[in-house]
Amino acid sequence: MNINTIILQHKRVCNLVVRRKIKQGFDIMADMLDNVTVGSMRDEFNELQMTYMNILKYTVEGINDPERQKIYLKLIQNILRLTDRIKQDILAHNSGWYTYSVRAREQQEERYRGGSIIQSVDDLVFKSRLDDLLSSAEIEQPGSGSETTAETERLSGIIFNHLWLTDYYGEAEESLMDMLIRSGRFEWHDLASFVSAITLSSLRIWDTAKVRLLARLTADNTPHVAERAITGLIFTLYYYDDRLSLYPDVIKMVKKLASGASFRERSRMVVLQAIRSRDTEKLSRRMNEEILPKVVKLKPRIEEKLDLDRILSEDTEEGQNPDWSDMFSGSEEMFRTMEELTNLQMEGSDVYMSAFSGLKRFDFFRELRNWFIPFFPDHVAVDSIFRDEILGPGINELAEALYKTPFICNSDKFSLILNMKYLPADQKSLMLKVFRMELEGLEQMKYDNELTDPAAVFRTTVTQYIHDLYRFYKLSDFKNEFDDLFTSRLDIYNSLFYREACGSVADDRSLADYFFSKEYYDDALSLYLTLIKSVTDDAELYEKTGYCYQMAGKYDKALEKYSMATLIEPKSWTLRKTGLCLRKLGRPLEALEVYLRVLQNEPDDLGTILMTAHCCLDTNKYDEALKHYFRVEYESPGNVKVLRPIAWCYLMTGKFSEAEKYFERLAGSGLTPYDKINMGHLALCQGQMPKAVTLYMSAVEGGEMTTEAFVNAFNDDISVLTGHGVSPEDLPIVLDYVLMSLGKAE
Repeated sequence: MNINTIILQHKRVCNLVVRRKIKQGFDIMADMLDNVTVGSMRDEFNELQMTYMNILKYTVEGINDPERQKIYLKLIQNILRLTDRIKQDILAHNSGWYTYSVRAREQQEERYRGGSIIQSVDDLVFKSRLDDLLSSAEIEQPGSGSETTAETERLSGIIFNHLWLTDYYGEAEESLMDMLIRSGRFEWHDLASFVSAITLSSLRIWDTAKVRLLARLTADNTPHVAERAITGLIFTLYYYDDRLSLYPDVIKMVKKLASGASFRERSRMVVLQAIRSRDTEKLSRRMNEEILPKVVKLKPRIEEKLDLDRILSEDTEEGQNPDWSDMFSGSEEMFRTMEELTNLQMEGSDVYMSAFSGLKRFDFFRELRNWFIPFFPDHVAVDSIFRDEILGPGINELAEALYKTPFICNSDKFSLILNMKYLPADQKSLMLKVFRMELEGLEQMKYDNELTDPAAVFRTTVTQYIHDLYRFYKLSDFKNEFDDLFTSRLDIYNSLFYREACGSVADDRSLADYFFSKEYYDDALSLYLTLIKSVTDDAELYEKTGYCYQMAGKYDKALEKYSMATLIEPKSWTLRKTGLCLRKLGRPLEALEVYLRVLQNEPDDLGTILMTAHCCLDTNKYDEALKHYFRVEYESPGNVKVLRPIAWCYLMTGKFSEAEKYFERLAGSGLTPYDKINMGHLALCQGQMPKAVTLYMSAVEGGEMTTEAFVNAFNDDISVLTGHGVSPEDLPIVLDYVLMSLGKAE
C-alpha cells in the first residue's frame, strides 16, 4: 500500500467536501475504506451517504425544513471527521511510523497500569502530599524525594505522549491541563512541553476540543505556556483554514479572544515571526556559501580584533563595536554584511540554523519530546556535565548564561551543551570564561528590555519557539511523519482566523509595509489590494500597490495604480514610475510626455534625463536623444555606458565620424558582442566591408554570443543598414561569409 497515495486521497476528499462537492468526496472515501481495519467505519460511511441522499431528495422535492442547513453543516463535519479517522486507521496499521509505534506501546502500557492518565496524576499528587505531611511531621522517609522526581519525569513523558497521540479529546483531556497546573507537581518546562503535545495533536487531526484547550491556555501565566498556546492555536487555525467556516463555535471563540487588545497584539507577533521563518533557508545558504568562507579568510584579523569576552551579546546601548571598522578595513562589504546579520538577529531572524543543523545527531534528539522541552539549567543534559573536569566547576554559570541568552533557541542551547563535552580542553576553558563574563551583561540586558518593552519576554519566547518548531520539521528523524508547515507560504494574514482576529486597517497596513520593506512583494500586494478597497484617498497606498505590480512584471496593472496615485497627489517619483511602465508596455511616445513633465519639475535629475533620452531613442528622435545623453555624459564623466547610445545615435543620424570616435572611446573600457556588431555596421556603412566582417566575427568568437543570437541581431538591423546606403544584395553575402568563416574556425 502506498501511504503517500492515502495522504493525497485524504487531502483531496477534504478539499472536495469543504467546497460542497460531496459526491466526488464519497467516491474517493469508498476507495480508501478498502484499506481500513475497523468495520464500523463502513457502516458509518453508509449512514452518511443515506443522510445526504435524503437531504438531496427533500431539497429537490421542495420540502421546507428549517433545520436543513444545520443538518447539512453537521453532515459535512461528520464526513470530514470520518475521513480523518480513516486516514489515521490506515496509517496506524500500514505506515510503520514512529508516531503509531509509540501510540501502540502507550496503549499497551495503559492496559497494564489498569488506570487512566488522570488517575496517575491523582496518585502522584496524593503521594506528593503524603510525603509533605510525613516530612512536616519529621517522620524519616529515605529517598522519597528522588523517587517522586523520577516518577514525575516518567509521568511527564506519558502525559506528553497521551496528549500528542489521542485523536479526540474528551472531558478527561480537557480538564487534564488544569489539573496539571493546579497540582503544583509539574515544573513550568513540563507544562510548556505539554502545550506542544496538544499542538502536534491538533495538527495531526482536527478536533475542536483541542482548539478550545489551546485557546484557554493563551491566558495562562505559567512561563512559556501562553506563548506556545497562542502559537499552536494560530498554526492550527491556519492549517485548517478551509474548514474553519464550517465551525461557527470556533469562529465565535476567536472573536471573543480578539476582543482583547493583548491577544491581537500577540497574534501579530506570532504571525510576523512565522513569516520571518521564510528567510531561514535563504539565510542558511548565505551563511554557508557567502559569509563563512569570507570569515575563514578574515580569521587571523577576527581573532586579533574581536572582543571574545562578549561573544553572546552586546550592550545595546553601546551601539556598534568600534573595532569592527578596523577589523574589516579593506572588507567593507563584509562589514556591511555582518552589520545586516546583527540587525536581522535582533529583530528575530533565524541566523543560527546553519550553525546548529549539524548538532542534532545526539541521542537526546532521538526522543521526540525533547525537541519541545524549553532549556533550563537543571535539565539532566546539563547535570551530566558536572562530571567533566573542566566544565563541571563552572556549569552553573554556563547553564545560567545560556538559559538567559535570547538569541539562541531551546533546541540549539541543548545542542551547544551536549557538544561541549566533546570540545578540546582549551576550548572548554574559553567557553567557560566567555559565559561567566556574559552572565552579568545578559541579566542587565534582560532587565533593560523588560523595562522598555513589556512585550519583550513574550516576543523572545515566541521567536525561540518558532525556531524550535522549524528545526523539528526540518532536521528531526521524525520530520517525514509530519506535514511541514514551513514549506507553505505561511500567509496567515489571508486566513479566516486572521481576518476575524487581526484584520483591521491598521493591522493590515503595518503588516503590508513590513512585507514591502522585506521585498515580499506578492504578500504585500495581497494586503494592499485589500486596503485600497476601504482606503481610497491615500496616494502612498496606491504607489506601493503599483510598485508591487511593477516588480511582478505586471506593468499594465502597475500603471493603473500609479495613475490613481497621481490623481490624488502628483509626485515626480510616481510620474517616473508611470513613464517606466509606459515604456515597458511599448508606449514610448506617452512615456516621453511623462518624462518631459517630470523634467519641468526636476530639470537636474540625471535618472529622469537618461530615461527621457531613452524615450527619444525609442521614438527615433535621435537629435533630441543626443542632447539628453550629452547632459548625462557631462554630469557623469566616469560613466562609460552612456557612450554606447551616443555612438548609436550618431550612427543612426549618419554622422559616421562622430560615431567612430565614441566607439573608439567605448573600446577602451571593453566591448560587448553587440558593440562589435554595431561597429561592424558602422564599417559597412562606410564601405569598409573587410573591417565589418572582422568585427562581426569577433562578436561571436569571444564565446559571449551564440551564432543564432548574432544572426538575429544582424537581421534586426537590416533596415538601418539599407537606410544608410548598404546594398540589400550585399547583406546576405556578408552574413553567409561570416557564418561559413566561423564554421571553418570551429
